Amino acid sequence: MPEDPLPRGLMIGHADDPRLKSGVTVILPEAPAVMSAHIAGGAPGGRELGLAEPQASVGAVNAVVLAGGSAFGLSAADGVMSFLAERGRGFAVAGFRVPIVPAAILFDLANGGDKAFLPAPGRKAPPNPYPALAYEACESAAPATGLGTLGAGAGATTANLKGGFGFASEPLAGGGILAAFVAVNAVGAVTLGAGPHFRAAPFERDGEFGGLGFPAMIPPDAARALTKLDPAPGANTTIAVIATDLALTKAEAKRLAIVAHDGLALAIWPAHTPYDGDTIFTLATGEVAVRAGADRLAMMTELSAAAVRALARAVARGVYAASPAKGDALPTWKCRFAKA
Repeated sequence: MPEDPLPRGLMIGHADDPRLKSGVTVILPEAPAVMSAHIAGGAPGGRELGLAEPQASVGAVNAVVLAGGSAFGLSAADGVMSFLAERGRGFAVAGFRVPIVPAAILFDLANGGDKAFLPAPGRKAPPNPYPALAYEACESAAPATGLGTLGAGAGATTANLKGGFGFASEPLAGGGILAAFVAVNAVGAVTLGAGPHFRAAPFERDGEFGGLGFPAMIPPDAARALTKLDPAPGANTTIAVIATDLALTKAEAKRLAIVAHDGLALAIWPAHTPYDGDTIFTLATGEVAVRAGADRLAMMTELSAAAVRALARAVARGVYAASPAKGDALPTWKCRFAKA
């Protein structure tokens, strides 16, 4: 199966630590890109999200960071800023270049990894690993990406399976590309009940997450909200980036970020809970001009549908591709369901 392409003008890098069971993913536009974002979960963690609003003055960003580590992972943006500043990239102001690097994090502290970096009473805190991981992710950035247990998805889990990093892209009628990048760490489940069938099955292509489709009969537990709350609240939040190479306004990027959350709702049940910090960024590199006279509302409708499809696919692909590791709290989809 040929790999889905990335939008033009975009690079992506991952870095993770298997002992930490956590990592960082950096989306790096080759030139400043229009960005917006929308939060639909009740427990978000983010940085520079205020400038995502269309009325904010800064119109473009230099990178977007997805990271594990809960609030400690927000420092990953510092590593990206260092990488960009060393290369003279950033927002020009008063003779300086200030890299603009929004970020969102997920909670993976309680996933069984070695979190020795966490501060403790009575001892000096070891260095936070996330800036170095982010810098490493920038150094490894390329116009292609892997799937599964890597980057921000390295320590991710769902209600009943190991989570992961997912990606999918869609060709657009005007010649552009829309892509979805996601770290799946939801409080809910991505399958129908306790079975192997992915909720995103209607959007699957070429058997990319097992080819099972929907079951002949919907299982009786499909409507049950299988979550990490039983027996106690767990580690949650799904964070994503929707990217396109079309030239969008900031208001259009905002609308796309809002609509894209439907992709999470179609792939994860339940989604957007008080325990999730579900956050979606939109990036538009502007490498592909919109046709003169094109109906922008029709274009946005096409983009909206593509974003939902791509994100639903990316969620399932990320979980399907997860690989087992020592100390995992949950099995991977393949370990639990794949035929021998």
